[in-house]
Amino acid sequence: MNIHGIPIEDTFAEAFDMKATRVIITAADLRWAHEAAAAFAGFATSVIACGIEMAVESELTPEETPDGRPGVSVLGFAVSGKELEKQIPRRAGQCVLTCPTTALFAGIDGEKRVPLGKTLRYFGDGFQISKVIDGRRYWRIPVMDGEFLCEEDTARVDAVGGGNFFLFGRDVASVSAACRAAADAITALPGAIAPFPGSATRSGSKVGSKYAALFASTNQAYCPTLRGVVDSKLPPGADVTMEVVIDGLTADAVAEAMRVGIRAACERGSGNGLLAISAGNYGGKLGRHHFRLHEVLNPK
Repeated sequence: MNIHGIPIEDTFAEAFDMKATRVIITAADLRWAHEAAAAFAGFATSVIACGIEMAVESELTPEETPDGRPGVSVLGFAVSGKELEKQIPRRAGQCVLTCPTTALFAGIDGEKRVPLGKTLRYFGDGFQISKVIDGRRYWRIPVMDGEFLCEEDTARVDAVGGGNFFLFGRDVASVSAACRAAADAITALPGAIAPFPGSATRSGSKVGSKYAALFASTNQAYCPTLRGVVDSKLPPGADVTMEVVIDGLTADAVAEAMRVGIRAACERGSGNGLLAISAGNYGGKLGRHHFRLHEVLNPK
């Protein structure tokens, strides 16, 4: 298979089950909302060491938010409900409660819950008050610019993490341009995020390591400086590889993000140094979700 002359390897991306949630952060203006979201989703690139993977899903107009102010929706993914319930309120307390003018709301429905105001209300030191509106409890916590309005909790749902694709190119500039085209395409989609910086990582990893303390280590088959030393999987002429990793609320959301991302990368990279597309898998040992590139790119 070729897209805009870029060969697509007949292989699959291996992904795994996760738990996910969505919250909505609003503020007096969009800048404050983004400041809070950037802190809230900071240090959340990989569950390997961060405990959670997070990113802004989309900007929201005042007509789309619970309190009629501008805002953003943020998605968070963890390997267990317990970890999600630990990470979300801790981050909300330090990064959203602290940010001037913000409010925090649930962004997804479901039976299983992740605490928000249920935990954060204690910061009010007894001056907090709550009200139930249409069956949903909200907390008003006094702070120095007025009140922090926070919904009691949000839901968590089953999700999929670890969708991915590799971009091989002649140099950093060509692969960066293709990655950024892919990132722009993925950002426009609901229900999926690419949590690494700029939506891409250069430190693609394999499962395990020669060092017992590490769960993952460098994927040497794709490192150009190790060509000739290890069994390299780099295409001829490729000196740079970057990986786009995708988490989604559903398998369909992951597949759609992979499809639009790969197509955007190929369109941008054709004739500009992008040489091939592949994906990362571990022989089926990591997760039960297998996204075959040729099927993803030609859905029935």
